Amino acid sequence: MSFNMVFSRLKLVPRPVPLKRMQVMAPILAVLLTLLSGLMVFSALGQNPLHAYHAFFVEPLLTSNGWSELLLKASPLCLIALGLAIAYRANTWNIGAEGQMYVGGIFATGVAVYFNDATAQGVVIWLLPLMLLAAALGGMAWASITALCKAQFHTNEILVSLMLTYVADLLVKFMVYGPWRDPLANNFPITISFNDNALFEPLAAYGWTFWEGTRLNTSVFLTLLAIPLAWFLMTHLFLGFKQFVAGAAPKAARYAGFSESRIIWFSLLISGMVAGIAGVTEVAGPLGQLNDRWTPGYGFTAIIVANLGRLHPVGVVLASLLMALLYLGGESVQVTLQLPKAVSQVFQGLLLIFLLACDVLVNYQLVLRQKAVTA
Repeated sequence: MSFNMVFSRLKLVPRPVPLKRMQVMAPILAVLLTLLSGLMVFSALGQNPLHAYHAFFVEPLLTSNGWSELLLKASPLCLIALGLAIAYRANTWNIGAEGQMYVGGIFATGVAVYFNDATAQGVVIWLLPLMLLAAALGGMAWASITALCKAQFHTNEILVSLMLTYVADLLVKFMVYGPWRDPLANNFPITISFNDNALFEPLAAYGWTFWEGTRLNTSVFLTLLAIPLAWFLMTHLFLGFKQFVAGAAPKAARYAGFSESRIIWFSLLISGMVAGIAGVTEVAGPLGQLNDRWTPGYGFTAIIVANLGRLHPVGVVLASLLMALLYLGGESVQVTLQLPKAVSQVFQGLLLIFLLACDVLVNYQLVLRQKAVTA
């Protein structure tokens, strides 16, 4: 029997009740299918799959610097994905976290540039907290545009938030090519380098010898703080319960008197806020300034992270570490095997496709069509 004949006899039948076991198994199955497909990808590129997998998944973690880079990439991914998970639980689909991260970075940079020459001790002490506050407000302000359009004019938040991302990218370029360009940078589109008081301190400065010579800094503690806070909001606060009900049973939420508009505003503002904070962890962390090449893509990748983590804080943590490893793996095979860095994006795309496919099996099951009986 040919494959075409087999597939023609398969059909999807709705399950009476969603299969909860499959909700947990779908991400695991998607990862396994991605790994199997990766063998074919590396073979097609003319590489020994086992050697390529060692370079992709193992070599980045053989040094303290590799672990440092893993955590540096996983931290903003996890932070943004936690905010998105809160929003997605309420069926509010914020796709513009990348733009909200940019605006958070812009607001934080504005504070750092304004107080760059400040010598007053009071300003020095509060400079980084002011940048964090500005970044949070910036992300919230950018997300509020989508919230206003969604709550008041019933526009599609997916399109609005996505389009605003490109506007935010242009805002970054406008600032670094215009008013904030460093006059001593030979016309390169970058701001001045932040002073030490506007930067997160390296962990090595606190005597952590394992991180000596690495870029890992104290911004990771913001993510460590956000994880239990997100869990507490989702599982113990009435507001988190309203988010869940609004997403799982919108009619029940309306019957219970839950304000749809308030839920939309809260979902978008909280996800915009954490995306903005992720922006400051970048510009005041590894970058140390704002430049026109700052396009990490964390806001888009965090969408995969949130869904792969099943919108649960623990799952988000694990998924962010996996996605960060894919970033590092792409860089590793670029150096070791002379392969394009875009290999990591291929793995991300495969993971998303398989996750969406496996999610279908939560609500549907594959069955064989019965052959027609002829008289």
